[in-house]
Order: sequence, then C-alpha cells, then structure tokens
Amino acid sequence: MSIDVRDLGLRQPAEWEPHESVWLAWPSHEDLWQESLGPVQDAFVELCRGISVGGTGERIDLLLPFRSREAEARERLEGMDVRFHAVPFGDIWLRDTAPIFLTGPDGVAAASFRFNGWGGKYVLPHDAEVSARVAALSGLPTHTFDLVLEGGSVEVDGQGTCLTTRQCLLNENRNPGLSESDIEIALRRGLGVETILWLGDGLLNDHTDGHIDTIARYVAPGVVVCMEPAGADDPNRDVLEAIARDLAAMRDHAGRRLQVVRVPSPGLVEDEDGEVMPASYVNFYIGNAGVVVPVYGTRHDDEAVRRIGELFPGRRTIGAPARRLLEGGGAFHCISQQQPVGKTA
Repeated sequence: MSIDVRDLGLRQPAEWEPHESVWLAWPSHEDLWQESLGPVQDAFVELCRGISVGGTGERIDLLLPFRSREAEARERLEGMDVRFHAVPFGDIWLRDTAPIFLTGPDGVAAASFRFNGWGGKYVLPHDAEVSARVAALSGLPTHTFDLVLEGGSVEVDGQGTCLTTRQCLLNENRNPGLSESDIEIALRRGLGVETILWLGDGLLNDHTDGHIDTIARYVAPGVVVCMEPAGADDPNRDVLEAIARDLAAMRDHAGRRLQVVRVPSPGLVEDEDGEVMPASYVNFYIGNAGVVVPVYGTRHDDEAVRRIGELFPGRRTIGAPARRLLEGGGAFHCISQQQPVGKTA
C-alpha cells in the first residue's frame, strides 16, 4: 500500500499560496497543432508574460521536447526568468501529466500519479513518463501512487477540502472497480485532503470527462467561482445552473457553507466544423503576481476578466486569447502546474 502523505504533514496547497515556479511545456509538435502552432505559441507567450508581470512573478520551468526548439523558445521568452529542460512529452497539458506538488513542515514534495491519456482517448508517446521526469528534475522527495489522476480533475482550498466531479473520477475509463469511497480514500492519502465534495457533470464536449478546473475554482478559503449561462442558447445552461445550485448546498472541511460567486460563461463557442467547444473563463491560472484568464473573442470576455480580477485584489489580472489553444483541448490552467515555495532537497 502506498504512503499516506498526511502522516508526513503534507497537503496540496491552494493555488493562490506562494509559488517557487510554474512548470510549462513549449508548444512544439507541428503534427498535433498544424496551422494552429503559431497562434498557440503566441497565447503561450501571453500566459508567460502574465505570470512574470515585470519580474515579480514566479520562475518558469519549461520543458522542451527536443533541443532544436530551445533557441525559438529563448527568443520568445527573452527577459523572463526561465529554466529550460530537455524532456520528451506528447503534448503540453502539464496540469494533467506533471506531478502534483505538496507542501509540509519539512518542505515540498511531488505526488506522482498514473496518467492514461484521459481514459485512453489521447495516448501520446512520453506523456505517461512526464510526471516521474518532472519530479526528478525538481529534486524533491517523490511519492508515487497507482491511482490514475489528472491534476485538472481536483481543486483544493489548501485547508482540507477537495472539489471534483463524478463524471471524471468515477468514470470506468480511469480506475475501473474503484468505488466513490475508494477514490476518496486515495485522494486523502495522495493529496493530504480530508473532505471531498462531489459535483456531477462538466461542460459539453469536454474530452477530459468533466474536469473540475473548467467549471468551479476556489478563489479564497470558503469561496468558489463558477459560471452563469450567457443566454438561452448557452449549450451548458442546465449544467451551469446545477453546478451553482450544488455548490451553494455544500460545506467545506472547516464547516463553512460555500460562498458561490458567478461570472459569465463564454456562451456558444464553436470550432470551424460547427462543434461546440468546452470554453470556460474559470480555467484561469493564479500566479504569484498575476492571474491569466482565457478569452475567446465573445462579447462576455471583458466582463468575465473584470469580475475575476475583482476576486484577486493585489494581483494583475489579464485576459489572453485562448480559442486556438482550446482547439487542442484546454486553456491556461490545463497547461500549467505550479510548484509551491518551501524547503527543497
């Protein structure tokens, strides 16, 4: 049986707690991104600028699948605090493929879970090894778990509470045979949480099977942000209303009834083939000095950025184009994994 990180005083901190660095992967694969590679790199650079915020943000630890991409990445990220690492990867979704970093009285540690391509839907070379490789590069103590778990499927308040969805974590394509109770035990042992709060379904056409980081995010202890429908034609209208209703009835590990704050949904966002995309404003990244919110070119962009910014006084909040990034499956939170400040090995 794997270790229980609670015995070591370890916990997954909230994202607004101080970061040592953020792990990212430079978009590089023409065969995956095709004509979108340039715009995706542009969006990636905007994310890095929002994280760096004039040198007051955290360090960027950047994976490069091959050294031939280093000069390109160095030029685009000039002036930022970046460490470059030659690590092969299938794609850039490090929220799900990298380890989840924990903190405790003796320092920071990495929790490395299994990755199976979002239930076998997108199995790319090297992705299953990214977690172990990043953990080794970090130089931190590493605890390995047999559970299939993507970082985007869990959202914590840093005080013992974890939000997740049944659509994802109870899906037979992740950990077949494990019950809800089994999953809760595994989350407690692996993340150092105590209370698990379950939502139902995520956004339409979300290939991650309802990751929590596209529908509900902690912004402070006891405070959760989710989206409100953009209108009668919002493809997620019923789901968004159910999410807000369910959150409002929940209590966290401290016994607080959750305070639910709502921001607009992007509404109907379609790809070139007319398919609904799982666009979400709450897939933002919370850095030390800045918050980067994905925007999609809809009339709700400015209001969403403004209202999310009001939730993070003291941080500079920006909106950055993410539509082309979303064509690949996610937005800014999906491609980032923060490493908290703490003692290092």
